Amino acid sequence: MSAKFAVMRRSYRCVERTLALFIVALLSLAPWTYAAAQEGTPDQPVQLPAISVTAPPPYSRPTNQAAGNSVVVSPSLQPTPTDQSGSPVTVITAGEIESQQWRTVPDALATVPGLNVVQTGGPGGQTSVFIRGTNSNHVKVLIDGIDVSDPSNPNGSYDFGQLLTGDIERIEILRGPQSGLYGSDAIGGVISITTKSGNGPPKAVMSVEGGSFGTTNERATFSGSHADFNYVFNIQHFQSLSTPVTPAYDLAPGEQRNNDFYDNWTLSTKFGAKLSDTLAVNVVGRYTSSTLLFTNDDFVDFFPMSFAEQLQSTQVDHQFAGRAELVWSPFAGFKNFFGVNYTNSWTWNLDPNPDSGFTSPLVLPPMINQGTRIEEDYRGELQVAPGQVLMFGAQDQNETLWTNSSSTTDAFGNATFFVTNAERRNDAGWLELQSQVTKQFYIVSNVRFDANEDFGDHVTFRVAPVYIVPQTGTKLLASYGTGFKAPSLEDLYVNFLPFFVANPNLQPEESTGWDVAFEQPLANDRFRFGSTYFRNDITNLIETVTTATPGVESLGNINEASAWGFENFAAWQVDSRLSLRADYTYTLALAESTPGCTSPPCAGQQLLRRPKNKASLTANWRATDRLSLSATLLYVGPWWDLGRQEVPPDGSIPYVEAPGFVTVNLAANYALRDDVTLFARIDNLFNAQYEDPLGFMRPGFGAYAGIRFTVGGFGSSVASSAAPAAAPLIGPAPPSPSPRSQGVM
Repeated sequence: MSAKFAVMRRSYRCVERTLALFIVALLSLAPWTYAAAQEGTPDQPVQLPAISVTAPPPYSRPTNQAAGNSVVVSPSLQPTPTDQSGSPVTVITAGEIESQQWRTVPDALATVPGLNVVQTGGPGGQTSVFIRGTNSNHVKVLIDGIDVSDPSNPNGSYDFGQLLTGDIERIEILRGPQSGLYGSDAIGGVISITTKSGNGPPKAVMSVEGGSFGTTNERATFSGSHADFNYVFNIQHFQSLSTPVTPAYDLAPGEQRNNDFYDNWTLSTKFGAKLSDTLAVNVVGRYTSSTLLFTNDDFVDFFPMSFAEQLQSTQVDHQFAGRAELVWSPFAGFKNFFGVNYTNSWTWNLDPNPDSGFTSPLVLPPMINQGTRIEEDYRGELQVAPGQVLMFGAQDQNETLWTNSSSTTDAFGNATFFVTNAERRNDAGWLELQSQVTKQFYIVSNVRFDANEDFGDHVTFRVAPVYIVPQTGTKLLASYGTGFKAPSLEDLYVNFLPFFVANPNLQPEESTGWDVAFEQPLANDRFRFGSTYFRNDITNLIETVTTATPGVESLGNINEASAWGFENFAAWQVDSRLSLRADYTYTLALAESTPGCTSPPCAGQQLLRRPKNKASLTANWRATDRLSLSATLLYVGPWWDLGRQEVPPDGSIPYVEAPGFVTVNLAANYALRDDVTLFARIDNLFNAQYEDPLGFMRPGFGAYAGIRFTVGGFGSSVASSAAPAAAPLIGPAPPSPSPRSQGVM
């Protein structure tokens, strides 16, 4: 009977969704929209945006991001000049990725202010990003407008370790609570990634690279546009044969280290077509298949100590993300986006070592997690008056989890594994007003309502004003907002009986955050500096709790935490060929309230893997029209962490302070011809030996070199081939001058 009611309920919701979309369509034809149209300019030919809602409009030349003649999109979903944006945002462009030769997104994010990137070893290792001291699952991650977090991940976060950079046009890192626009997960901020679009005559770009640790990297792209159609196809292959990760102290006496192996194939494509003067369609797809061989730990045979296992474990990942989007612009000043997203994340893990801790089985069977997400969304943009843009949207999202890792254990230690299926739905609507109050004062305000079938309704908001002082050009900005993080499906429904019971009554984690900042240009904006103070208070944090049944644990919303600090930068465009930039971030993230705490961090202690101090120096020099050079120094100060090994007498995991580290990277690009570029880099020049996190060594000195060919497309110049390194670094980050970033046909 309950199954019948479930089907009826789902059918009723489907009818609700259809009616909602129908009402939105009717509203777009209502008389008030027609009246607004009469006040606008005559209809113009439609320019098609890229499939991602974060594709910026065209701009003519590289400029200082903070100077007001470049744009950001993630703070409001509307392309906005940076001098009108009150939100702290850093932009990484394709030009910078190419110049610095970052091959994975974790590498590209390493020096961003306010972020701490933690990877378990080398390429492919699990990678977490902490923004402004919040948890790694407090980050909303979008690729071309698609939420790519994994519903089957135990904490619902996104693993950046699988993400290559070869097809990326732009990364925007938006800091501070953003749930008023983006919903769940956006407590710490949002990382929005836009991939490249096709533009111009057909063009093929191919590159090959090799270097230390048995690393090879091959990429091929075919792109272009014709009349009312644009296209791009990408294929990337990255492989690292032997990366040392396990430290010597974690090896049992006489045990040999097994180095990590990683292999990644990524295919992606994007199409856009103009169907009429008012109608356009876009489609994007991305698929990644990867294999990682790594070393787990044996917590059974050496108790109360632990050492690395003798046999390597295997993790296989298959990830797909796709979006189809219809863009309808019935008249100037009014645009509608109708989209459907689908993601599927499948992970297979096998540990072949006979140390499961159970009487039976001694070797665990392969563990499979699969998470899917289907999302339908609508967004409308209406210019209601000069300088006033009203945006509104609706979203319907359904997530599923399938896992065979649930288990029950009898009194003799015999474990039986079984499958758990879980599903939940979230409906949301939001409203935003982007206003120009005066020529120097701008403000963005948004509010969002989420209705979740697990935990009910939730309202979040954000306000971000900015003021430009006319006499000095000083930019004063601030923001205040709220955020929330929904409990993961595993937290709610996956049991490991009789020792652990999931809690279907968990509530969302919640936050309130604010920041104030200034930026000051000097010497005709050749020198710029600025500082931001931020604070985030988080409540209802989910933590392990004891239950009324002795020996049985569960989860509860019991903890509170806070994080505050400063983000500072100074940048100098020395001349047309040389630019310098320095960043420094101070973060203090503390556990505030931890009732019944039995393992650190407890109240008053620093949260794990949040270093207080982080600094970076970057220099870009275009030595000649053909040769560009770059150097980056990264300092990460000490942080508190949990050790990898168990320690006597009770086999506990110690809470210790990890030492900081300094790394230096160098990169060079040389345009041999207009269509041939040689490139080389050195990572970790001084072979710094460090672990981040503790127990997982990061790669030492590495040297790499390769060649890139371009066939077809626009005629290029020597200067443009070597230009990426010379983009000025004034403000948080420079925009890319590449026409591929325009996102229009």
